[in-house]
Amino acid sequence: MGMPIVVDVRDVDDETLLEPLFDWFREVDERFSTYKESSEVSRLDRGELEPADAHEDVRAALERCEELRAETDGYFDVRAVRPDRVDPSGLVKGWSVDRAAALADELGWRNYAISAGGDIRLRGGALPEAEWRIGIEHPREPQRVLAVVAGDDLAVATSGAYARGDHVVDPHSGRPPAGVLSVTIAGPDLATADAYATAAFAMGRGGPGWTARLRGYEALTVLDDGRVLRTPGFPVEPAAAMLG
Repeated sequence: MGMPIVVDVRDVDDETLLEPLFDWFREVDERFSTYKESSEVSRLDRGELEPADAHEDVRAALERCEELRAETDGYFDVRAVRPDRVDPSGLVKGWSVDRAAALADELGWRNYAISAGGDIRLRGGALPEAEWRIGIEHPREPQRVLAVVAGDDLAVATSGAYARGDHVVDPHSGRPPAGVLSVTIAGPDLATADAYATAAFAMGRGGPGWTARLRGYEALTVLDDGRVLRTPGFPVEPAAAMLG
């Protein structure tokens, strides 16, 4: 998938019991990778595979991408970077982690964290702690933690240009967004949080106004003038409430 995946589970001592989750991520990589010519996404791009003939997971992911494109006024778009190419990675990363979390639940795990490229799904606590504590990196100071998010059933996704360069563009202008350094979204579903973070970042300075109207999801936005804006319910620890 072109990114590190980390599974931290506090209920399991035998590392081989993690294999079902990594088998799932390998399956996702084979099906959705934009780097592998044999993946279904690559074959769709080349016209070698009709959407109706794709695997049900691919069809479902692309349908969800279209729903999110409409919901975000086009700011989340699988064709944003290259109009001639479909790249659902902005959804699939979080979606695959959500599915892995469902698998972990089926396996009876109650305390785990699953991270893909820094976006993370939390359940239970980092035993013996009752919750997980996740640091959000400052977009201009890599060694500094901007805020700490705490939770026992939460998804957290961040979008910005500081880690991977200008990989997010405003689909309406075709240019990278201006006025914003990063957007972090927290909520119940990582696929949706990831897509919302991408869309809000692509909106630039218009993002905070849009995230303020979201239901069930909270946001923390860092503007290029150093201001840090967060919605009232963003789950930042009290000790980290003074941000900036």
